[in-house]
Amino acid sequence: MAEFILPLIDAAARWPERGALVGLDLGTKTIGVAVSDPDRRLATGVETIQRNAFKTDAARLLAIAGERNAVGFVLGLPINMDASEGPRAQSTRAFARNFSKLTDLVIGLWDERLSTAAVERELIGMDMSRARRAKVIDEHAAIFILQGALDRLAKLREAS
Repeated sequence: MAEFILPLIDAAARWPERGALVGLDLGTKTIGVAVSDPDRRLATGVETIQRNAFKTDAARLLAIAGERNAVGFVLGLPINMDASEGPRAQSTRAFARNFSKLTDLVIGLWDERLSTAAVERELIGMDMSRARRAKVIDEHAAIFILQGALDRLAKLREAS
């Protein structure tokens, strides 16, 4: 069902006008999860999922989406600085393909270049310990990714 995995702008055209979006920062060991309000103005952290088997992870993500009455997903796509896609982006696309088979919700891909680095700088600026940063960085990266996508969608709405 590749038609349910689209660049953010194309995905937004398939989402209802209102409804929460779930933002995901896919790491090798964890998945950071954030959710928007139904009006898509503000992203809030939900949790960091410790990755296990794909089906277990997917079931948790679908449960979160159901609890929040989500209408779609925003998945951070780790594109290289030269705009090429490396192994992490390919892994993210593979996750999206597998995940899309389990849900009818459209998955929007959003360029997440430097999101983790930006969040890391912010947490260091807050004088957060390395151990504490390690526990929250993926959830905060998911917030950063989702908020960036929400801001982009808001600009598009304003322009039209």
